[in-house]
Amino acid sequence: MARIVRPQGRRGEVTAEILTDFPERFRRLRGAFLEQPDGPPEAVRVENAWLHKGRVVLKFAGVDSIAQAETLRGQHVLIPRGERMLLGAHQYYLWELEGCRAVLERNGAAHEIGTVTRVEPTGGVDLLRIATPRGEVLIPLAQDICKRIDLEAKTILIDPPEDLLELNE
Repeated sequence: MARIVRPQGRRGEVTAEILTDFPERFRRLRGAFLEQPDGPPEAVRVENAWLHKGRVVLKFAGVDSIAQAETLRGQHVLIPRGERMLLGAHQYYLWELEGCRAVLERNGAAHEIGTVTRVEPTGGVDLLRIATPRGEVLIPLAQDICKRIDLEAKTILIDPPEDLLELNE
């Protein structure tokens, strides 16, 4: 949902970059998880949260000083998958696309080109990073190119413009 940027104030609050399309959820957030560098995410109780200047300020239980807040810098604030917002048609969480097979369809024939390793946000059209036997290629995550996304089958059917795959090599 967010990435902690820095301490905020003197009582252990932190300022975080909002990574969700649903920032209104922070107002009723009472529990979350903090990603840990060396282990599984750690459950935390959220005492307070408010939006401020395009970011969110969070106060976690047990974090009561600037020094304690500083240790959280760079950590991601997570929620369980089961608590995520439902999306509309043709909308996907970026993490859902990782691991999908990219399949090229040309002239009625389908050929697997590789696996999505990451989705790269660009501020415009996001890019799929696809590992292929010949190296990594970047494909825009656009409906004109990504014709069908089947999350159950973990498959993205693509029809890129001529020579797009070769430009990446």
